[in-house]
Amino acid sequence: MLLLERLRAASEDGTGPGRVPSTVPGPLLAEITALYASNRAFFSLSGDFPDADDIRPEQVGAALAVELANPDVEVMLGRRHGDGRLAGVAITLARHPDPADPDPWIGLLVVAAGAQRRGYGRELASRVEDRFRQAGRTAVRLAVLDNNPNGLAFWTSLGYEVIARRPDRQLGRPCSVLRRPL
Repeated sequence: MLLLERLRAASEDGTGPGRVPSTVPGPLLAEITALYASNRAFFSLSGDFPDADDIRPEQVGAALAVELANPDVEVMLGRRHGDGRLAGVAITLARHPDPADPDPWIGLLVVAAGAQRRGYGRELASRVEDRFRQAGRTAVRLAVLDNNPNGLAFWTSLGYEVIARRPDRQLGRPCSVLRRPL
């Protein structure tokens, strides 16, 4: 079982709500970096970091700061019940930049390599879907890179269906867009 925790970053000025996050506290950043680094195969496919064999805390911190600066983004940490170890990270987007797209998105869902094939990915996806359902959303979308057949197999096993193929908005990588009604 996972405990879900929303990532909150420290701000430059330390002010209240609405501040722009700038950093993730050091020990937490080290945990997230270790989780990302354990997924060398995925990050090698995605090209999100210059060297998937050498993912560094400053790179992960910079990527998270960009995500957290968007008020429509949530970064959720899935911690194992019992020992509190970080098992997974999910990054969601409440509103897509395309106004014709009515659904929220799962931008990233990654499980620590040592925790894979134990149901944590399924549970984390389910918990994210529950949050969207509680917010009154009726479906969720995500994109899977075309060079990631394992990712496509995972999401389709959860009931997601391919609805389109197109380049992703960030880097123009070919991907399949999947959708699941909630």
